[in-house]
Order: sequence, then C-alpha cells, then structure tokens
Amino acid sequence: MIGAGPNGLAAAIVLAEAGLQVDVFEAEPQPGGAARTLELTLPGFLHDFGSAVHPLAVGSPFFSSLPLASYGLKWIHAPSTLAHPFDEGAAIALDRDFSSNDVALRKDGKAWRRLMVPFAANWPALSREVLRPIHLFSRHPYLLARFGLSALPSANALSRFLFREERTKALFAGLAAHSFLSLDEPLSAGFGVLLGAAAHAVGWPIPQGGAQSITNALIGHLTNLGAKITTSARVENLRDLPASDVTLCDVTPRQLLRMAPDRLSAGYRRQLEKFRYGPGTFKVDYALSSPIPWKARECLGAATVHLGGSAAEITASEAVVRSGEHPDRPFVLLAQPSLFDPTRAPEGEHVAWAYCHVPHGSKFDMLERLERQIERFAPGFRDIVLARRVFSPGALEEKDANLIGGDIGGGALDLRQFAFRPTWRHYATSARDLYLCSASTPPGAGVHGMCGYHAARSALSRLNK
Repeated sequence: MIGAGPNGLAAAIVLAEAGLQVDVFEAEPQPGGAARTLELTLPGFLHDFGSAVHPLAVGSPFFSSLPLASYGLKWIHAPSTLAHPFDEGAAIALDRDFSSNDVALRKDGKAWRRLMVPFAANWPALSREVLRPIHLFSRHPYLLARFGLSALPSANALSRFLFREERTKALFAGLAAHSFLSLDEPLSAGFGVLLGAAAHAVGWPIPQGGAQSITNALIGHLTNLGAKITTSARVENLRDLPASDVTLCDVTPRQLLRMAPDRLSAGYRRQLEKFRYGPGTFKVDYALSSPIPWKARECLGAATVHLGGSAAEITASEAVVRSGEHPDRPFVLLAQPSLFDPTRAPEGEHVAWAYCHVPHGSKFDMLERLERQIERFAPGFRDIVLARRVFSPGALEEKDANLIGGDIGGGALDLRQFAFRPTWRHYATSARDLYLCSASTPPGAGVHGMCGYHAARSALSRLNK
C-alpha cells in the first residue's frame, strides 16, 4: 500500500481484514495525508493541515462499520453545522434540526425540507449509493433517481427553481461552492444537496484533537490486524518495493505515471496523461489570541463559516477562478474548531484556518484579499492574529504530493471526469496487480475512505479469481 492517507488506510484495512499481510509505505514522517494535525504556527497550537470538519467521515459507510471509537476517535458537534454571515450583521445558521431551520429559512423552510428530508432520512442508503462509482443497478433506484434529478443541474438553476429568499440561495451557494465548479455548471448542485443532507443526517462534526485523531484511529485498527506502516518512505519507483501479490497506490495519475514507467500499457498511459486537475487552494492557518470577533453572533455557534455574502457574489467568485483569474472578493471557507475543542490551543487562545479557491498552480498572493473578506464580517480580526502560516498551492503540494497544483480534490470533478475517473477502469490499471485508490478515483474528494474501500474490494475480487 503506497500512501497512508484516509483512502490508503481504508484500502489497507479491507485487505488486512481479508487475511492478507499488508505493508504500508508513507512518504511523510507523519501519516494521514490531508488528515494530519500539526503545529503549523506556534507551539501548542494544533492545526489541521487539510479538512477540519468532517461530515463525510462521520457519515462514511465504511468508517461507520469500524470500531474507531475504541481507538480514541470522539466526535464533537457544534450547536450549528455552519453559519453564513451577511453584510448587515445578520447570519443564517444551518442546524441539524429541520424545525429550527424553518425559522431561519423563513419562506423557504418548506422548500428546504422537500429537498433535503428524503436524503437526510435515508442517509445510510444514499451514502452507500453515491459514494461509489456510477452503476446501473441499484438497491434503491427511486432514491438514487431522485438524488440524480437534484444533483445533475447547476446549483444556481436548482436554487432559482426552489428558493425565494436571497438568504437561502446564498446558503445553498456556499454549500455548492465546495465543488470547485462554477455554480452555473452541471453537477454543482450535487455538492450542495449532498453536504446539506449530511448536515441534517449526521452533522458536520470535528474530531477531538483534530483530523489526526481519525488517522490515528484507522492506524490503531489496522496495526491491530497485523499490518505494518513505514513512514518517511517515499516510493519513487514501484520496482523498489518488495515482491507482493497486489499493490494499491493512494496517489494521483501523474504520480503513478512516474512511479510505474514500465508497468503500464501505452494506451492506459495515454488515458492517464489526459487526466485534468482542478483549481488550486490558497490556505492560511492562524493562531489567535481570542475568538474571532464576528458581527453576527450566530457565527460563534458553528465550526464552519462560509464567507461570501450573496449567492451572486459567490457565483462571481467561483466563475472568475474557473476562468483562470483571481477574484477580488473570494469565497472563503473558514474553520474555527477550538471554539468547541479546547485541546487545540493554549487556554484562552484559538486556532482557525481559512482558504479560498484560486487557479491551478497559482503563485498569486491572496492573503490581503482573503483577510479582507474575514474582516468584512469580523472587524478587528487582524488584531487578534498571533501568527499565521500561509500555504500557496505550491506549498500545499510540497506538504502533500497528492495536492497537485494545490488541487485538494484529486482532479477536476466536472461532467467530463464524473463517469470515468480517472479512466473507464476506475481503480484497476492495465497491470493486473496494480490499483489506484486516491481521490482521483470514485467517488472523489473527502475524508470518507470510500475510494480505498472500493479499490481494495476490486483488488480482492481479482485476486480471488
């Protein structure tokens, strides 16, 4: 197993549970990939290198089947799943309880329920259906068809059809913008619907101690199954590995091409060379002297805050990025976990991170624009910053080789790469004993382990033939 990120560890667990002896090789000194927690600014301030809030981890069909709580994983739920502030000092908070949302969503309360209840109420079935490759035969055809009808349109088209309040349209736009797509592109609605349904079904919790707690729990279970994990062991060429029955790679197509120069057919290499990466990410980690001074009190009740203003503003920001430019008012995603987990910072002090989307591989410094957006909704924010660590797209890739050009999604997830990711083979390659299991395979990005789970199942199926 190459790579000890969530997908690599998930794949290793599936193989170990099947009775195979598994060896995991991780390039970095600390396992976890994007699910690591590190002192990135000052001593005692624990920052999540990647995702800090984990709806798809707590709602993962595979992770939910594992005894991760026995290895110390504890979930913390903030009062609200997320907050979305506006210029007038008000904010809309998304709560797990639909009754609470009815008040916040005003005229759109019933429309929101009609959209989200069928999926939230059937989350175990929905997550198993959508967190996998596209398939023709489903155990829940009506549920999947209903989701498809909501997920395939653009976010703006679905929002205009369903909602009347500008506040609700902005809330949904923020959810959909996690897609890295333009909100006028097909499929962008799917991200908003899936993340919204997860908010009601399982919440958007944070793991106590940071994302590293997820990694540590997976490793605890894996090593208990007899697997061996070697860190600081970067694999440059698969020929350097010991002999094995099967090799799974939690890497992106570009890396696999470098690692397996003589293992792949010419046709398969050409297919991988056509794989496209998505926009980049500009991220800043903060050590703070106090909680963020939000104008809207609702923001203090959520671990996630979406900073973008109206749906029109968020749409404009994401469209600019998709066109290869840098938005003046970027849509900013901010996480503030220490409000609800005091283990993350010294007493009375806090951590936060914020990121925005930028063109792939961008070298433009977005710090001023990003912090201007935070100050817009939290005047005085800069006054409480003790230290900051800036990650350009290139710096992110240096810290995690899978983040090509700052793409945290493992490759563009638009219509062209939705059905065949990274090729029609999905996890299999042209080499019978070699598989891909990264976010460049279905179902794509997120700390859910389902790419690794399905890849390992595919490998086991071939081994058992």
